Amino acid sequence: LEHRGSLVKVHGGAVAAEGARTTEPGFEAKSTLQSDEKRAIARAVAALVEPHSAVGLSAGTTTALVAEHLRDTPGLTVVTNSIHVAEVLYRSARTDQTVALTGGFRTPSDALVGPLALASVRGINLDTLVLGVHGIHDRAGFTTPNLTEAETNRALVEAAGTLVVAADHTKWGTVGLSTIAPLDRCDVLVTDDRITPAARETLQDRVGRLVVTDVPREDG
Repeated sequence: LEHRGSLVKVHGGAVAAEGARTTEPGFEAKSTLQSDEKRAIARAVAALVEPHSAVGLSAGTTTALVAEHLRDTPGLTVVTNSIHVAEVLYRSARTDQTVALTGGFRTPSDALVGPLALASVRGINLDTLVLGVHGIHDRAGFTTPNLTEAETNRALVEAAGTLVVAADHTKWGTVGLSTIAPLDRCDVLVTDDRITPAARETLQDRVGRLVVTDVPREDG
């Protein structure tokens, strides 16, 4: 049912797809979902980030995994509104990486948003932004259920030369309350091999480049 877009899995069960427009599960709840897919996506996304570049990482469980893979990338300057991303990179204790955490108010997904976050983001120039999203839809584009998080993410998108979206297959067909960016703004979309053929065809036509990662599974 989730694969067809009829419902959305959340921690402990599922909700109707329509509820996804305003439903925002917390970080811990989302971190247990599609974990194999997210790890595969994170590895592929991290490989796209050039050493000694300025990279933005939005909040999200997949972007937090991307941060883990970036700990060994030399010379990065990272701008993020994610508490988890900042924590991962600070733990690496690299002297050749700079991490800037925006201020702001904390959302259920542990994003920092609002006027302080916007003031931190505006005026910066990023080589690459890695964006996590709540939903992807052919008409609505990349979306989130949180209005203030959408505003902060839009500012990050505007600051980026290259937009990389990291999203597992369950995000397709989900429409959050607020649009972050249209599909054709995305330079690279990285997803997993459970994306439907119809979704794959649409995305190949709309985004700059579609990367579909193979996900290792115990059943082979």
